[in-house]
Amino acid sequence: MTGRVAVVTGGTSGVGLATVRELCRHRAHVIIGSRDATVATRVKAQVEQELPEASIEYQQLDLASKASISDFAVQVGARHAAIDVLFNNAGVLATPQSTTEDGFELQYGTNHLGHFYLTYRLLPLVLQKEHGRIANTTSSARRLVRAGSVADRHSRLRYDPWQAYAISKKANLLFAIELNRRLVAAGATARVSAADPGFARTKMQATAPSRHRWLTRPVSKAIVQLIGHSPANAALPQLRATTDADDAGGILYRPRFFSSGPPVAKEVRLSDEDESELVDLWHDSERDLGITFDVEAMVAASR
Repeated sequence: MTGRVAVVTGGTSGVGLATVRELCRHRAHVIIGSRDATVATRVKAQVEQELPEASIEYQQLDLASKASISDFAVQVGARHAAIDVLFNNAGVLATPQSTTEDGFELQYGTNHLGHFYLTYRLLPLVLQKEHGRIANTTSSARRLVRAGSVADRHSRLRYDPWQAYAISKKANLLFAIELNRRLVAAGATARVSAADPGFARTKMQATAPSRHRWLTRPVSKAIVQLIGHSPANAALPQLRATTDADDAGGILYRPRFFSSGPPVAKEVRLSDEDESELVDLWHDSERDLGITFDVEAMVAASR
């Protein structure tokens, strides 16, 4: 990773921070995208103190704001001609019902649409590298999506915090697969895969509404400590997803066991419904954001 440029969304805590630390240990230049400048500045100083060789910069990024994402992309593009790796890592979990600055359901709007738009803005920079890599962070919660729920991605009919989270995490996986397919079809060498961190011992559960915050109860916290694994280990799937020389893209990297263990590569088997949803999700995301994400044109322009 020496000298490579990596963008990490949500790099100030949990799995994102563990990813930043590991990248810095291997002498990559890391760009942290985060909403809170105070926290990001403190984290940057801490990592630089721990790892004198660290090369880090911070750019403000709110994935719940299309304008903020645009500003972030402009700032990154002004400082860097190319990006080697993009970690679409940030996320919110089971939040109270709310909307993004642009009016989308908060979890879907942040976890999926925010990263979809960020990737749209940064893909031209990733394509400047011969073997650029993108990793979308998904979750085993994606399996909790109820049949037919994808038709209400914005939770307009009924809001269930955990179902909304599951829908957003499934979208992260499907977006990775479809983007990789389009890159391959366009003859690009860049690849996209998804990473499931497993059951990580992080503070992310604290964002959940109190009535759903079962993971913070004493007994549940003990279970989390027992079956979960550290943020450092939880970061390994997405680190492998961006460094595996054998990765042809469209792969899911996850812990060997249900909640923990070393990262392994798994081929994603999609149902007929999922296959249909790949393209529907892409077109719906374009419509929501008011863009045309033309991968073929971007690849052609990069040559």
